[in-house]
Amino acid sequence: MRHIVLLFVAVAFTFSNCDAQLGKLLKQAGLGEVSTDDVVSGLKEALVNGTSKGSDLLSARDGFYKSIYKIALPSDAQAVVSKVKMVPGFENVENDMVEKINRAAEDAAVKAKPIFISAIKQMTVADAWSILKGEKDAATQYLTRTTRTALYSEFKPVVVESLNKFGALDYWSTAVKSYNAIPLVKKANPDVADHVVNKALDALFRTIAIEEANIRTNVAFRTSDLLKRVFAKQDK
Repeated sequence: MRHIVLLFVAVAFTFSNCDAQLGKLLKQAGLGEVSTDDVVSGLKEALVNGTSKGSDLLSARDGFYKSIYKIALPSDAQAVVSKVKMVPGFENVENDMVEKINRAAEDAAVKAKPIFISAIKQMTVADAWSILKGEKDAATQYLTRTTRTALYSEFKPVVVESLNKFGALDYWSTAVKSYNAIPLVKKANPDVADHVVNKALDALFRTIAIEEANIRTNVAFRTSDLLKRVFAKQDK
């Protein structure tokens, strides 16, 4: 009887080891269940990749100025442009200002990456699972919710500094004052920095949304084993 019990123990131990080895092999092959740690790490990797690409794209020369993200003057500025371009010194006011504000946005985009990465590091387990099983832009929504206020605070002084570097704020302020001096016109606001900051942030989050959609829908964009395993879970 004692020998039979020992035999059963030995068999059980053998199958237990086999199961463990099989699980290990399945995981290595990307076929096993992903762990919570995998999900958190995978989402963080995807977000770092997406935010880095977006920031690098927009902070490059002409990342705004000669791209689909080009920032136009605010709509209420068109009234100013139409009037003051007849004034000597302001003939090219719109083209001049559009280039200046887009250069400012390119300068500011450099500031985005460390703020995004800081927010990504604070992602919780609940955040990660919610993003993985959420809407197609759930990660972008998460970053918008957790970083937009901080990004605005960081961007505003950089944009102002950049606009000042090219004399854009003084130039525009003078143009607006000339416009406001015209009888019966609706007074315009000379502050263009807020407009530039918000448009720059909109563009950043759009680039992140595109990268997120690529990772979610195209296996080729899952550039590591971890990304492949984690987003395979989302595919189910």
